[in-house]
Amino acid sequence: MKALLQRVREARVEIAGEVAGAIGPGLLVLVCAEPGDTEAVGERLLAKILKLRIFSDEAGKMNRSVQDVGGGLLIVSQFTLAADVRGGNRPSFTGAAPPDEGRRLYDAFIAQARSLHPEVATGRFGADMQVHLVNDGPVTIPIDMR
Repeated sequence: MKALLQRVREARVEIAGEVAGAIGPGLLVLVCAEPGDTEAVGERLLAKILKLRIFSDEAGKMNRSVQDVGGGLLIVSQFTLAADVRGGNRPSFTGAAPPDEGRRLYDAFIAQARSLHPEVATGRFGADMQVHLVNDGPVTIPIDMR
């Protein structure tokens, strides 16, 4: 699985003009399942996200995790993280898990996140979403569990 984390002051996802999920300070987590991924891979990814020290302490050093600061998680499925642009000008998305498998792994990832973290909001798998965010820093961190 892959994820792209953005430390945010606030973020929300809109679907057809309606807010599907929103958080204040925390992490926007764009997540992509790849062929061969399992729920265990998602659990390892989530553990890394929850413990990653990318929030500032009193001295201004990145020394705190989203759990330490009580931040929210906004989790959005994004198969385009698996894009391969090496072969031409049109991205190939064969590196993303098939839709049924991607949905299953995304749902499992969300369920696990909700069991471990008090504030979890989401987008909707496969929907046309508009993501609004105020990037804090900016801090953007890619994570690839392979």
